[in-house]
Amino acid sequence: MRKNKVDIITLGCSKNLVDSERLISQLRHAGYTVAHDADIPDGEICVVNTCGFIGDAKEESINMILEQGQRKATGQLRRLYVMGCLSERYRSELPAELPEVDGWYGKFDWSQLLADLGHAWEDALTPGRDITTPSHYAYIKISEGCDRQCSYCAIPIITGRHHSRSIEDIVTEVRALVAQGVKEFQLIAQELTFYGVDIYGHRALAKLLEAIASVEGVQWIRMHYAYPADFPWEVVDVMRRHPNVCRYLDIALQHIADPVLTAMRRHITSQQTRDFIERIRREVPGIHLRTTLMVGHPGEDDAAFEELLDFVRWARFERMGAFAYSEEEGTYSAKHFADDIPDALKQTRLSRLMRLQQRISAEIQEQKIGTQMRIIIDRREGDYLIGRTEFDSPEVDPEVLVAVADAPTWEAGEFHDVRITAAADDFDLYAQPITS
Repeated sequence: MRKNKVDIITLGCSKNLVDSERLISQLRHAGYTVAHDADIPDGEICVVNTCGFIGDAKEESINMILEQGQRKATGQLRRLYVMGCLSERYRSELPAELPEVDGWYGKFDWSQLLADLGHAWEDALTPGRDITTPSHYAYIKISEGCDRQCSYCAIPIITGRHHSRSIEDIVTEVRALVAQGVKEFQLIAQELTFYGVDIYGHRALAKLLEAIASVEGVQWIRMHYAYPADFPWEVVDVMRRHPNVCRYLDIALQHIADPVLTAMRRHITSQQTRDFIERIRREVPGIHLRTTLMVGHPGEDDAAFEELLDFVRWARFERMGAFAYSEEEGTYSAKHFADDIPDALKQTRLSRLMRLQQRISAEIQEQKIGTQMRIIIDRREGDYLIGRTEFDSPEVDPEVLVAVADAPTWEAGEFHDVRITAAADDFDLYAQPITS
């Protein structure tokens, strides 16, 4: 147990990661040594930043708290603190269940943790966070909370209403990170497309995107977690005009059958969804769409599921994830619908959906063989340099492998042109440098 050292363990999404990075910056400024997601935590203080989105995530968070609690019981840890979504949602219940935890903090009051350690929060730190990602890319959280009321989603219960950061504040952060060597930015939020409504009176994502794209040194910008209903099409204009705005959009569609979309309270129809996909592919040729779909929501009968499969065959998403419906207490679905689709059937549908998408993804990746692409190098693994194209977001999308022997001088964070030579079984691509 190392004195004056803090281990921070982050679970869940990249939005949680940004919160951890802000806390890390404050703790280091206060004089602590801080490790993030260490293989073997050895600090005298541990902070677990939890996720509470769905059942599996909650279980993972509880298990991590228990694991660290055991370390405390055996004298390997002095203090254990918990923050994040799970803590926010179950603050009244968890302390009695887990008395080994010394302090509970939610999504918005975790700055109090520093005060409880005897230190003042420093607002003047710039950029106010120590990134834990490779030094050439970072996540930028542009807002918190969500005003949508999708039937299945507990996020509004946890995070509250949508609150945007100002354009000036975000651009200041981007400039500071660029000065530290960051070249690539992933814009994240619970709901990107609602950005600005609460502070500007209108959707301002396009204006924000324009401002960030105009910052010297910003090489790539990628957008995550958009919403299809009332999409701000001005964003597409910015994407076309600025080559550093990646032709990539992460937009969760969830389903396609009208009865299920209605039950989900998605405020969009099947035809409107298809029209959206056709329009964005027409206006941004070559764009890669990432989406998330759900199976097993109450009301999804066999016909609705088959319609979903047909939709995926038609849409041919370049990137797609899926999950099975999990009833979350307090949500509209939990209050108004019976979770009457057996878990076994949900898993069968999920497997069928993902097998279909795997075939589609493999075909799309194989079509890139022989093409020239620009990649950014993330790291070296063994005999290969691992990179990504503008169509690949960190952690979630395929990668591009270049033999070190073919590019011995290339370093992480550099951009290079390559020719795709082959596709791997796991959808990664092999490439060779393009030499003059």
